[in-house]
Amino acid sequence: MQAAACVGAFWYVVRSKPHKEAWAQLQLQIKRLEVFYPKLMLPDYAKRRQPVVPLFPGYLFVRLALPDRYHDVIWAPGVQGFVGSKNGPIPVDDDAVELLRRRAAADGVIQAQPKLRPGQRVEVVEGPFAGLVGIIQRPPDTKGRIKVLMQLLNRAVAVDIPLGAINAEWTPIHIG
Repeated sequence: MQAAACVGAFWYVVRSKPHKEAWAQLQLQIKRLEVFYPKLMLPDYAKRRQPVVPLFPGYLFVRLALPDRYHDVIWAPGVQGFVGSKNGPIPVDDDAVELLRRRAAADGVIQAQPKLRPGQRVEVVEGPFAGLVGIIQRPPDTKGRIKVLMQLLNRAVAVDIPLGAINAEWTPIHIG
């Protein structure tokens, strides 16, 4: 096994059973393993809730020394196995995991914000302006509203629209 020669602890990617990431995380933590399960909180201003979704669905990061703790992981409920090659699990770069951990809160949740910039075209998907396309005039404010320039009644009108009512891409924000 390629990783068997490692003396210290390294980060590895573990595949969980479908929709069992949190269960696998709990089972590995019970075995006193360091586990990182990154999640992404997507703002949904229109519905006043913030859904949390896995950043990497079906995968967790586990820090351990192989081969000593190998069986603790593969026999844990909710775990399907390690991600690696035919020679065994492959360690993940510590810097990559630490970057994610710095961006996440203590519970592993990373806040997301819209990838929006002035001049970008957006489509309104909810509310009285649904189906119309406009141009962002000002970035989102602290209340989750964005100013969009729209063509209404043959003239340009600036309208404040909730972020949840426009079609946009979501990306993790940089913290620290």
